[in-house]
Amino acid sequence: MSDDNTVCVQAAPVEARPESGASHYSRGLLLLLATIAGVSVANIYYNQPLLDSLRASFPGSASWIGVVPTATQLGYAAGIFLLAPLGDRLDRKRLILVQIAGLALALAGAAFAPTLAVLTVASLAIGMLATIAQQAVPFSAELAPAAERGRAVGTVMSGLLLGILLARTAAGSIGEYFGWRAVFAASLVAQLALAVLVAMRLPNSKPTSTLPYGKLLASMWHLTRELPGLRESSFTGAAIFAAFSAFWSVLTLLLAGSPFHMGPQAAGLFGIVGAAGALAAPLAGRSADARGPRAVLSLSIALVAVSFVIFGLSSTSIAGLIVGVLVLDVGVQATQISNQSRIYALKPEARSRINTVYMVCYFIGGATGSAVGAFAWRAYGWTGVCAAGLVFALAAAARHMQGQRAA
Repeated sequence: MSDDNTVCVQAAPVEARPESGASHYSRGLLLLLATIAGVSVANIYYNQPLLDSLRASFPGSASWIGVVPTATQLGYAAGIFLLAPLGDRLDRKRLILVQIAGLALALAGAAFAPTLAVLTVASLAIGMLATIAQQAVPFSAELAPAAERGRAVGTVMSGLLLGILLARTAAGSIGEYFGWRAVFAASLVAQLALAVLVAMRLPNSKPTSTLPYGKLLASMWHLTRELPGLRESSFTGAAIFAAFSAFWSVLTLLLAGSPFHMGPQAAGLFGIVGAAGALAAPLAGRSADARGPRAVLSLSIALVAVSFVIFGLSSTSIAGLIVGVLVLDVGVQATQISNQSRIYALKPEARSRINTVYMVCYFIGGATGSAVGAFAWRAYGWTGVCAAGLVFALAAAARHMQGQRAA
């Protein structure tokens, strides 16, 4: 029997040292980490509103333009698995600075790319190095006192969410007036300014493992087997993100048909409603600190389930869809903050690897949800999509309740 803070310790190739203190903890430092997360993660979304401009710049390769965002996403997935665990092995400040330097070079390569092939390689590197965000979030959990860990994670996640939310808007605006190359050049300047802030303001961290790189990666499997709380959180996070992705993968198709007859830009405007998720993140973190992550998880999973009921009743109502998006986004973000607050307490000396396991499962859930959403739309229409989202939410609820009984 175990709970969030007590786990059965099995043999695993993990070397632990005492957790570093919270002597550097401050609101200003949290805001810096939030900025690091937002400015870095935005890079994986900049190319999405620029595809038409890219097609015009490379007319001989126009049919292959889709490989640019694909390469960026694949790079991000690879970076999560290959780079994020290094936060336990190396000083996070130095690791962040090295990744910023590499990201700046990749952005320069994209800004001056003479061919689509060069841009694709640069995009792969951009995605991989933009995982700086996956160092900022566990760093906030390391620096914060245990009683404020949820608030700290929520604050940094707010920055990450705002980076995702505003990236497409910023890229579209800059690209329209100055061209797509200027978007990558502007991001390059932002990275250089961020490097100065990190060098001056971010404290050093103490590595918590001396494992060689190969064993460091292998230890994630041992951690997954050792920590039931990690398995539970990974499943619930993946299921909730699957529900989220199922909705967003087909919203454009719903809006394009009767009675809306709206273009893809309308679906993009729904993303602005996602600001509610960014605003809800610190609140969810404080609630997790005060009431415990499990209590917040129960509410957040329920909100996601309710949102799909609202969606099911709003196939012809813009107002209903907006309300549903608000409820869905708050529920998804509260689930994410609560899960991360919880897993970071499981084994403090392995936070980066634990975060890696969780995020890999999270993105697998997202990919599954997108595929299921597309299938449900083709086979059963909007009702099928809403049913699929509700099933994912109920699966998360069932796993959550199972974990509560075992705790």
